[in-house]
Amino acid sequence: MMSEKVGLILAAGYGSRLEGVSAVTEFKPLTPVAGKPLIFRTISSLEVAGCSKIVIVLGHGHKEIEKAISESYKGNTPLIFVFNERFNLSNGVSVLSASDHLGDLFIMTMADHVLGDKLMEIAKDYKPKEGAAALLVDYKIDSIFDMEDATKVLSENDKIISIGKEIENFNCIDTGVFVCTRGILDSLNRHFESNGDTSISEGVQDLAEEGNMYTVDVEEGFWQDVDTPEMLEYVEKILS
Repeated sequence: MMSEKVGLILAAGYGSRLEGVSAVTEFKPLTPVAGKPLIFRTISSLEVAGCSKIVIVLGHGHKEIEKAISESYKGNTPLIFVFNERFNLSNGVSVLSASDHLGDLFIMTMADHVLGDKLMEIAKDYKPKEGAAALLVDYKIDSIFDMEDATKVLSENDKIISIGKEIENFNCIDTGVFVCTRGILDSLNRHFESNGDTSISEGVQDLAEEGNMYTVDVEEGFWQDVDTPEMLEYVEKILS
C-alpha cells in the first residue's frame, strides 16, 4: 500500500541565467511569470497532482526565499523547507537532502518549470511499481522552444533507454516531472556514497539499466522550463 503522496520541489540552485530580469527579486524561484512567482506556480501544480504536503529544497538565498514563501503562501498544503548546504553539488544531492520527508511515493519537479494542469493530472493518476520511477515526457518535439537546452530521452515500450542533453538518438523530451518511489533515492544514495556527488540523471540511468525507469506521455499537456530571459518571455506570451 502506497503512503501519502508528497510533492518535492528542487529550488537550491543559483539561477544565474535569469539574473537581472526581474525588478522585484534576484532569486530565480521568486521571479514572477505573468504576475505569479515561479515557485508559487510549482506549488499550485503539485496541489493539482494531489500532493498532501510539499517539501521545498533550498540552497542559494534560502533564508530570503523561505521567508518570502512563508509570508505570501495562502494555501492549505503543509510546506516543509529543507536547506541543502551542499547546493553547489549536483541536483541529486538536493533530492537526498529531502529524503527523511519523503514517503514511498513522491512527485518531484524543479522550481523553474511552468506546468499545465493537464500534465499534472497525468502525474496524479500514474502509479509507479514498487522500486521504480517514471519521467513525464513530451513527444511533441516540434513544439520545444529551446531544443539545445532540452534534455533528450530515448524511450521504447514506455521505458527509458537513454537520457541526456547530448544524445543524438531520441524520440521525446524530459519535462522535469518525475513520479517516484524510494527506488530513486536508493540509486542516488549509491552514487553519492561512491562519488561524493550525484545527479538525478545518474539515478535515472541506473534505474533504466535495471528496467525500472518508465516514461509517461504528457500528450497535449503544457510545460516550459524557465531558464533564460528568452524562455521567460516565451512562456509569458503563451500564458497571456
